[in-house]
Amino acid sequence: MSGLHEAYRLRSPSSQALHQRAEKMIPGGVSHSIRYFPPYPFYVRSARGSRIWDVDGNEYVDYWIGHLALILGHNHPVVLEAMRQQLEEGVHWGTANEGEVELAELVHRTVPCAEAVKFSNTGAEATMYAARVARGCTGRSVILKAEGGWHGFCTDLLVGVHGPFQKPESLGLPKNLDSTVGTFPFNDSEAASEAIRKEEDLAGVIVEPVLGAGGGIAADREFLQTLREETEARDALLIFDEIITGFRLALGGGQEYYRIKPDLAALGKVLGGGLPIGAVVGTREAMELTNPRRGDRGDLRVSIGGGTFSCNPLTMAAGKATVGYLEQHRETFDRLGRLGEDIRMKLANPFLDRGLMTTCTGLGSIFQLHFLKEEGVTIRNAADVYDLTDHRRREEELKLRLVNHGVYTMHGGLGVSVAHTEDDVAHLLDSADVVAEEMRRGSD
Repeated sequence: MSGLHEAYRLRSPSSQALHQRAEKMIPGGVSHSIRYFPPYPFYVRSARGSRIWDVDGNEYVDYWIGHLALILGHNHPVVLEAMRQQLEEGVHWGTANEGEVELAELVHRTVPCAEAVKFSNTGAEATMYAARVARGCTGRSVILKAEGGWHGFCTDLLVGVHGPFQKPESLGLPKNLDSTVGTFPFNDSEAASEAIRKEEDLAGVIVEPVLGAGGGIAADREFLQTLREETEARDALLIFDEIITGFRLALGGGQEYYRIKPDLAALGKVLGGGLPIGAVVGTREAMELTNPRRGDRGDLRVSIGGGTFSCNPLTMAAGKATVGYLEQHRETFDRLGRLGEDIRMKLANPFLDRGLMTTCTGLGSIFQLHFLKEEGVTIRNAADVYDLTDHRRREEELKLRLVNHGVYTMHGGLGVSVAHTEDDVAHLLDSADVVAEEMRRGSD
């Protein structure tokens, strides 16, 4: 791929120089590892709508769209106006504020399980707090999760993310972490039931309605229903990680789409309108354990701090503007679903036409392309992605080839926004056709 790298270097010399500077200060040159790709990432200078521009002036149609947080696209005027108005009043106060109440009310109104809400700064905090609430509510310790489930960098759930799923995910984790976190295969109702039934110390089960980093794979409704029934039978809590699917699959997220209500859910990304946010939502009974007034009665509470910048008024304003827009324009989800379905139906075709075995996964506005190691296989879970696909070819070769043709993706996709048009989708498919021919020829 030396020629491919050289073509990239020729179009991005300023990014290369910035990365060389960054490596002197930041290990690997990036603070979030997912943003690195060989030979180096491009550095963005500006964004608008569905497009981003790097420091060398290259334009890209952006399908990563702010880690999928920007469902309205970059710099949507409704969000910008809300932020402008808030800037006049203040960016950060470190106090309770009206925006916190209003956004909590909006979440309560739109998310089925959100009888109560607690905000934080990140999705990783939200999943960590959700696990803590489940443990506090049940008095038990073990959280079960689906293999390949990515719930952020919180220690509590950093198990079984990348294949082979039995290996440690990181240095610095407690040696006994696997005694409090267990796994089961995604979309395998029988295996999930067995894991739940045999775990005596079960506090809760956490699952993404659509696996994100695990392959963009949609859950079978039967699988989620099994998790709902089995956790209820064990008096354990069902947690939906809706960091990605919240306000994306539907206004009420995956729980609205699948018509299955969990006890708790973790929210983030879209909820913040492009600014940092996380939230734990759930039943009043479970969430009441986080009430600081429990301490007044001498009772222990589930500690959720939220952090210095939680509920900062700028984030609250952006979140209200975004979710409010979606509430007023519910037809948005049908349109995003149509665009996503169009991509999923067509993106693999130029590769298949040239003998490159591929398949496309996803749901709603989410899509991921996979290169298959053998013909005729079906991708149903993260183990299939690890065992049956060439994920390095997707993450490195496909990504860089598309970048060289003005398309920015992550994990072979990932999603469309309100700002994406039919012309943007056509550009993606045309670029994929050119890339497929390059890969067929084996050209750099």
